[in-house]
Amino acid sequence: MIAGIGLDIVELSRIAALLEKQTRFPERVLTEYEKDVFIKLNNRRKIEYLAGRFAAKEAFAKANGTGIGRELSFLDIEIQTDQKGKPFIVKPLSDGVHLSITHSRDYAAAQVIIEKG
Repeated sequence: MIAGIGLDIVELSRIAALLEKQTRFPERVLTEYEKDVFIKLNNRRKIEYLAGRFAAKEAFAKANGTGIGRELSFLDIEIQTDQKGKPFIVKPLSDGVHLSITHSRDYAAAQVIIEKG
Protein backbone atom coordinates (compact mmCIF):
# COMPACT_ATOMS: atom_id res chain seq x y z
CA MET A 1 0.00 0.00 0.00
CA ILE A 2 1.31 3.46 -0.87
CA ALA A 3 1.42 5.71 2.17
CA GLY A 4 2.76 8.81 0.43
CA ILE A 5 4.09 10.26 -2.80
CA GLY A 6 6.27 13.35 -3.02
CA LEU A 7 7.66 15.23 -5.99
CA ASP A 8 9.93 18.28 -6.12
CA ILE A 9 11.72 20.23 -8.83
CA VAL A 10 14.31 22.97 -8.35
CA GLU A 11 16.16 25.27 -10.74
CA LEU A 12 19.92 24.73 -10.75
CA SER A 13 20.38 28.51 -11.10
CA ARG A 14 18.48 29.02 -7.83
CA ILE A 15 20.77 26.61 -5.99
CA ALA A 16 23.87 28.19 -7.59
CA ALA A 17 22.72 31.63 -6.42
CA LEU A 18 22.04 30.35 -2.91
CA LEU A 19 25.46 28.69 -2.81
CA GLU A 20 27.12 31.92 -3.89
CA LYS A 21 25.23 34.12 -1.39
CA GLN A 22 25.13 31.67 1.51
CA THR A 23 28.34 29.67 1.66
CA ARG A 24 26.94 27.68 4.59
CA PHE A 25 23.90 26.57 2.58
CA PRO A 26 25.29 23.03 2.06
CA GLU A 27 25.67 22.68 5.84
CA ARG A 28 21.94 23.39 6.24
CA VAL A 29 20.93 20.79 3.65
CA LEU A 30 23.58 18.03 3.64
CA THR A 31 24.44 15.50 6.34
CA GLU A 32 28.10 14.82 7.16
CA TYR A 33 28.14 11.83 4.81
CA GLU A 34 26.63 13.91 1.99
CA LYS A 35 29.06 16.80 2.61
CA ASP A 36 31.98 14.38 2.26
CA VAL A 37 30.70 13.47 -1.21
CA PHE A 38 29.89 17.10 -2.09
CA ILE A 39 33.37 18.51 -1.39
CA LYS A 40 34.98 16.06 -3.83
CA LEU A 41 32.90 17.21 -6.81
CA ASN A 42 33.70 19.85 -9.45
CA ASN A 43 31.72 23.11 -9.52
CA ARG A 44 28.93 22.11 -11.96
CA ARG A 45 28.50 18.69 -10.36
CA LYS A 46 28.36 20.30 -6.89
CA ILE A 47 25.36 22.35 -7.95
CA GLU A 48 23.65 19.31 -9.50
CA TYR A 49 24.35 17.20 -6.41
CA LEU A 50 23.13 19.85 -3.98
CA ALA A 51 20.03 20.58 -6.06
CA GLY A 52 19.24 16.87 -6.39
CA ARG A 53 19.59 16.26 -2.67
CA PHE A 54 17.53 19.36 -1.90
CA ALA A 55 14.74 18.18 -4.24
CA ALA A 56 14.91 14.62 -2.88
CA LYS A 57 14.62 15.77 0.71
CA GLU A 58 11.70 18.06 -0.14
CA ALA A 59 10.02 15.17 -2.00
CA PHE A 60 10.56 12.85 0.98
CA ALA A 61 9.07 15.42 3.37
CA LYS A 62 6.02 15.75 1.13
CA ALA A 63 5.59 11.97 0.85
CA ASN A 64 5.99 11.72 4.62
CA GLY A 65 3.22 14.28 5.06
CA THR A 66 5.21 16.65 7.23
CA GLY A 67 7.06 18.99 4.91
CA ILE A 68 10.37 20.48 6.02
CA GLY A 69 9.93 22.34 9.28
CA ARG A 70 9.28 21.61 12.90
CA GLU A 71 8.91 17.82 12.64
CA LEU A 72 11.53 17.10 9.96
CA SER A 73 14.67 18.96 8.86
CA PHE A 74 16.96 18.53 5.87
CA LEU A 75 19.58 17.06 8.20
CA ASP A 76 17.16 14.38 9.42
CA ILE A 77 17.14 12.91 5.90
CA GLU A 78 20.23 11.19 4.47
CA ILE A 79 20.70 9.93 0.93
CA GLN A 80 23.41 7.56 -0.19
CA THR A 81 24.04 5.73 -3.46
CA ASP A 82 24.57 2.06 -4.17
CA GLN A 83 27.50 0.66 -6.18
CA LYS A 84 25.72 1.44 -9.45
CA GLY A 85 24.93 5.02 -8.44
CA LYS A 86 21.26 4.53 -7.56
CA PRO A 87 20.25 6.92 -4.76
CA PHE A 88 18.42 5.64 -1.72
CA ILE A 89 17.28 7.12 1.57
CA VAL A 90 18.94 5.67 4.67
CA LYS A 91 17.28 7.83 7.32
CA PRO A 92 14.84 8.54 8.88
CA LEU A 93 13.14 5.67 6.99
CA SER A 94 14.60 3.23 4.51
CA ASP A 95 12.30 0.21 4.23
CA GLY A 96 9.59 0.79 1.67
CA VAL A 97 11.03 4.13 0.53
CA HIS A 98 11.68 4.55 -3.20
CA LEU A 99 13.66 7.50 -4.57
CA SER A 100 14.44 8.76 -8.05
CA ILE A 101 16.54 11.87 -8.78
CA THR A 102 17.01 13.36 -12.23
CA HIS A 103 18.88 16.35 -13.67
CA SER A 104 18.66 18.36 -16.85
CA ARG A 105 20.65 21.38 -17.95
CA ASP A 106 18.43 23.69 -15.90
CA TYR A 107 16.61 21.57 -13.32
CA ALA A 108 16.91 18.83 -10.74
CA ALA A 109 13.84 16.84 -9.78
CA ALA A 110 13.10 14.02 -7.38
CA GLN A 111 10.24 11.68 -6.62
CA VAL A 112 9.72 9.65 -3.45
CA ILE A 113 7.19 6.91 -2.85
CA ILE A 114 6.71 5.55 0.65
CA GLU A 115 5.06 2.16 1.10
CA LYS A 116 3.52 0.88 4.31
CA GLY A 117 2.48 -2.62 5.25
